[in-house]
Amino acid sequence: MTPSHLSTKPIPVRERLIMALDVPSIAEAQALVEELGDAVLFYKVGMELFMCGDYFGFIEWLQARNKKVFVDLKFFDVPATVGRAIKALSNRGVDLATIHGNDAIMEAAAAAKGNLKVLAVTALTSLDRGDLEDLGFKCDVRELVLSRAKRALQIGCDGIVSSGLEASMLRTELDHRLLVIIPGIRPVDNREDDDQKRVVSVEQAFQNGADYIVVGRPIRDAENRKEMAEKIQQQILSQFQNA
Repeated sequence: MTPSHLSTKPIPVRERLIMALDVPSIAEAQALVEELGDAVLFYKVGMELFMCGDYFGFIEWLQARNKKVFVDLKFFDVPATVGRAIKALSNRGVDLATIHGNDAIMEAAAAAKGNLKVLAVTALTSLDRGDLEDLGFKCDVRELVLSRAKRALQIGCDGIVSSGLEASMLRTELDHRLLVIIPGIRPVDNREDDDQKRVVSVEQAFQNGADYIVVGRPIRDAENRKEMAEKIQQQILSQFQNA
């Protein structure tokens, strides 16, 4: 039997579900948040909404409703620029933010983050080994993820974004100091048109060591969105109740 790496961090169970607001307008995002109500307490706000205008006004709207905010813009630029961007973001009261890039970029972000928790992206869950080879990375996906996670921890980042397939390895090779955020969660069968390739179930994600999971389309595209969110919340709760 595979050993459990269930998170021991004091995170409220209902905050471990992060809903990805991957919708094309602020109005649709607000309607979705209102529809979900208290079924979701934490939201990821990414590039799609960033391009809609009034991104930070929407973040303030979420915060006024006591929602936590994960800014997923994957900052990637020269280190000084990333550092200044992270410093500015740290004044916005958001909880998590993603960065991309090499050691110098991670160092600049870690030095400027204040109370903001910075997450280094390891390898996108939409990529498999063939995709990485196309990008020029001649290495195993697991080796790449572990290498980047080790460097992120050493440099001072708070956590990483990783597929659930690599989370167990990270917990074995590193420890529980590092926050592990897992996207690519599929509580239902993966569709043929799904662009996520390295996916896991809710239960697998937490047994492998997730602190948080990010769920988007399984809730967004559900016939009853709030019911689906509550179903996932119950799946998460069952993991910690049975620990």
